[in-house]
Amino acid sequence: MSKPVKSDKVVVCGGGGFIGGHLVGDLLRQGFTNIRAVDVKPADEWYQRFPEVENLQLDLQEKPACDTALKGAAAVYSLAADMGGMGFIENNKALCMLSVLINTHLLMAAKEVGAKRFFFASSACVYNADKQRDPNVTALKESDAYPAMPEDGYGWEKLFGERMCRHFREDFGIQTRAARYHNVYGPHGTWDGGREKAPAAICRKVIAAKMSGQHTIEIWGDGHQTRSFMYITDCLKGTQDLLWSDITEPLNIGSSELVSINQLVDIVEKIAGVKLKRSYNLSAPKGVNGRNSDNTRIKQLMGWEPDTKLAVGLEKTYRWIHDQMASK
Repeated sequence: MSKPVKSDKVVVCGGGGFIGGHLVGDLLRQGFTNIRAVDVKPADEWYQRFPEVENLQLDLQEKPACDTALKGAAAVYSLAADMGGMGFIENNKALCMLSVLINTHLLMAAKEVGAKRFFFASSACVYNADKQRDPNVTALKESDAYPAMPEDGYGWEKLFGERMCRHFREDFGIQTRAARYHNVYGPHGTWDGGREKAPAAICRKVIAAKMSGQHTIEIWGDGHQTRSFMYITDCLKGTQDLLWSDITEPLNIGSSELVSINQLVDIVEKIAGVKLKRSYNLSAPKGVNGRNSDNTRIKQLMGWEPDTKLAVGLEKTYRWIHDQMASK
């Protein structure tokens, strides 16, 4: 495994987003001194913003913006994408597909500046939909991405991005790495507005029900659909360890703790100290019936897997969202 040089320029693309903001903070804590954070959002809309790093507002779908973003870069984290939770993904397939421009132009710019390492944030949405029809899902292993039939729109964009990284590595020698994230959650993330994912959405709904005194909650789908959810600190460790490893294949970075959406609601209700009446919106976007991370490869190759228990991570996430809602 190579070691990062803490004085080298590290560029976090999507640095104003949820994972990107946490990553910038983590790099600072480790003593990295030459960090550039880039995001399309205006500075006052960044989820976290650190004045001690170089913060740039750029549209990374444009090649000249990528050239500016990666000037002098030694390591690149490609986290920027137009995405959100299932409600956003199912209703904005063209917007999701346009993120191929971001990764393509970033790879071209990385080649031109001679970046040492390039990380691409892929997704469990790349996996073949036929393997995700049963809530009692067999955990998805890396080989299950082919034959290809990923999530329409967003999943295809991620699978294409993985192939681009592979071919830039094979043809141009850029050390690319790709992680298939499984539902990352935690504080400082989106919790309302339509792009939030299930853990934050459920936390918000439970908090709203408790605050209003109307002890009801709407759940998208029948509540039996299953997922695994990874806490942000596990995501950060897996991401950085993978980037500096010799592992060239796309790798699952996700928790193997499988829960149904009903069980997710149970956990949040317990944190909140309430019991809510549930209604099920069967016409709402709900995604695949079951998805879980097979962590055999990451344990073999890295000797580690994401291990933060859902109840522990959700407690921290719930408290943060509660503070946001209470202060409005």
